Amino acid sequence: MLDRRSFLLGSVAILALASGRRGCAASDVPPATARTIDVRGLAAPIEIVDDAYGVPHIRAASIPDAFFGQGYVVARDRLFQIDFSQRRELGRMAEAFGPQFADYDAASRLFHYRGDIDAELKRIPAQVLASANAYIAGINARIDEVAADPTLLPLEYRILGIAPLRWTLRDLVITRGASIGNADDEVRRAQLAAIGLLELDAIVAPLRPAHRMVVPDGLNVAAVGEDDLGVLQLGRLPFGPDTPTAVERSNAGSNAWTVAPARTATGRPILANDPHLGIGGFGPRHVAHLTAPGLDVIGGGAPGLPGIMQGHTDRFAFGRTNFHIDQQDLFVLELHPNDPERYRHDGAWKRFERIDVAIPVKDAAPAATTQRYSVQGPVIAYDPARHRATVLASIAMQPGGGGAFAMIAINLAHDWAGLQEAFRLHPSPTNFHYADIDGNTGWQVIGFAPVRREGDGLLPVPGDGRYDWTGMRDHRAMPSAFNPARGWFASANQNNLPADWPADRVPAYSFRDPYRYDRIADVLSGQPRHTLADSVALQHDTLSTPARQLIALLPASVDEAAAPALAMLRGWNARIDGGSAAAALFEILWRDLGARMLAAIVPARAKPLITEIAPSVLLDLLARPDARLGRSPAAARDAMVEAALATAWASAKAQLGPDPAAWRWERLHQMTIQHPLSRIPAIAAAFPPIAGLGTGGDSYTVMARWLGNGPGWRVGGGASYLQVIDVGAWDNSLMLNLPGQSNDPRSPRYSDQVAPWVAGTMQPMLFGRAAVDAHAAARVTLRPRR
Repeated sequence: MLDRRSFLLGSVAILALASGRRGCAASDVPPATARTIDVRGLAAPIEIVDDAYGVPHIRAASIPDAFFGQGYVVARDRLFQIDFSQRRELGRMAEAFGPQFADYDAASRLFHYRGDIDAELKRIPAQVLASANAYIAGINARIDEVAADPTLLPLEYRILGIAPLRWTLRDLVITRGASIGNADDEVRRAQLAAIGLLELDAIVAPLRPAHRMVVPDGLNVAAVGEDDLGVLQLGRLPFGPDTPTAVERSNAGSNAWTVAPARTATGRPILANDPHLGIGGFGPRHVAHLTAPGLDVIGGGAPGLPGIMQGHTDRFAFGRTNFHIDQQDLFVLELHPNDPERYRHDGAWKRFERIDVAIPVKDAAPAATTQRYSVQGPVIAYDPARHRATVLASIAMQPGGGGAFAMIAINLAHDWAGLQEAFRLHPSPTNFHYADIDGNTGWQVIGFAPVRREGDGLLPVPGDGRYDWTGMRDHRAMPSAFNPARGWFASANQNNLPADWPADRVPAYSFRDPYRYDRIADVLSGQPRHTLADSVALQHDTLSTPARQLIALLPASVDEAAAPALAMLRGWNARIDGGSAAAALFEILWRDLGARMLAAIVPARAKPLITEIAPSVLLDLLARPDARLGRSPAAARDAMVEAALATAWASAKAQLGPDPAAWRWERLHQMTIQHPLSRIPAIAAAFPPIAGLGTGGDSYTVMARWLGNGPGWRVGGGASYLQVIDVGAWDNSLMLNLPGQSNDPRSPRYSDQVAPWVAGTMQPMLFGRAAVDAHAAARVTLRPRR
């Protein structure tokens, strides 16, 4: 068993460990072990070569068999992760864990696709469909293998007394994934409008691009409340507070940039990408390499989803960040006063589609639940006493709104034109980055946007038909660029709509603060001969634009209590480095200033609704104080900053000790990786946490390490998978995948990427057959079982 105590040390020890792991020469790799396994579902034998970095390279004679191999290896390395996720989305938790999960199962089942499944499958090209079927067969082949030899089962199954579910193609089609999206934002805005303070929403979420909100005609804002969110408020699964939610809120994050040959030192394109996802539980990416005639692709995939999400083929590199498309609307329905199974729509009373469901429950009778659907979508809250129901309309529930097949189609494309066809299967909002071996670079926004009869999607709307969706736009109606003249482009979730983009086709107003993008743009603009090392350095860049702006706004002099903090910050370089005392002080000060500003500018009746302040708003008010701060705004601002400096200094001493020379941001900003079910004692014992890992960065640095929920300073998420691709010279490419390829603590690939990740030491992304064979650590041949 892996001795995991070595990872319970502080970051200094981790960095020391990393220093001895900067590369793995072919001479250091022991001879690869070889095995042969007979499985069902293959057309011909495939070889799986695991390299010294834990990446499986799948060599198949056909494209479907290559995807079979991907399904097999992801189940080999992440079976419980993908099974738990699938069980949750299928609404089959109660049958394994008991009646307290029945409500969560009901919510998951409410968001199953209820349209024509055969019609959905007919949309999918035959080769893509065959590959998806093969991926599922690969997962099931591994399930068969562990069923035949229980010693191969992941530890969780024996502890929990359950068995993995078998997968079907139908499940990929119906599980669309429930998300609260921006529904709670819509409710908050309605509540603000009800007290006449809708303009205060700009404190929390400034609209980008700028836009004036209007209350939809016919919406009774006084009646809107959190109860209208219904099942979206269920919260965490009842294993404990650290388990995944049944209805997830997605985190829109990631960096990507693409540099054309004219601006690189090698004359080849460079594409870098680091998606920002939650850190602390299961790793969100699994790396694999699929090879067959007509297919050669490597990179990070989402466990349980066939295909590679970011990486490269033998023809082009590709990456992605979240674009912003408002793909959900909250509809408020009026119920018939005498028959609550009918609702007002288009001048008539329509009857809900009603489905009675019996949810299997462990050691108990099935739990009965009723699902209702209106023309707009699933009913998430139903209140006959108030003659009211709310419905969540979403792109995911529309025909063609499932994205399970999109990655396969992208992986099978051979060029920019082929990708345009693949994008038809990709509904989720994405900035897609592209660079090919011919030197071309491209950016395409992909995803589906609803066409609204009326409204902008920012507040709930009456469900009487006036605000219904009339269709969807796909990538062909979205921005794009091919070989842009500037020679580079980047996306970091900022507003990247062209300046002349039509106002009636703005897909969302929720673009993020541009701090990460501005820093990326500043660096790339100043590098006419960009290198792979430059991209790696930029991915780990900790310069904070908000910190730099705040330093410039600090007063020239303050009282004695605030003076030490002022002196430390004035001498600081504005980098959120893990070893920086000033970075720790800044983070404490920043949080305190935000709280003080909210207390000063938010009226009492709005305080329950306005609980955070956008960084750009805080900085604007500090730079240009206005009447919201009182009769003497500048004096009030100065007093606020002085008091915050003094409080931050005292707080830093209380949290980090009396000696400022010993302060370190990494002592506060700690990362802990633990099993999502670690509240179960036997799980916690079998999967001890990887803890004591301090890091730099925050939410606004290019090296994203955002803060988790709560009053502490822990790392909640960031760039767990990173890639830098040398287009055409593929074996020069680099990657990291936190914490490792395997979720089994008995595997050497369980946490072998933690030390390099903390140290910022990228690992080779081996691609060529010779390079892979030179670093082979294990070989497995899968043969069709006769």
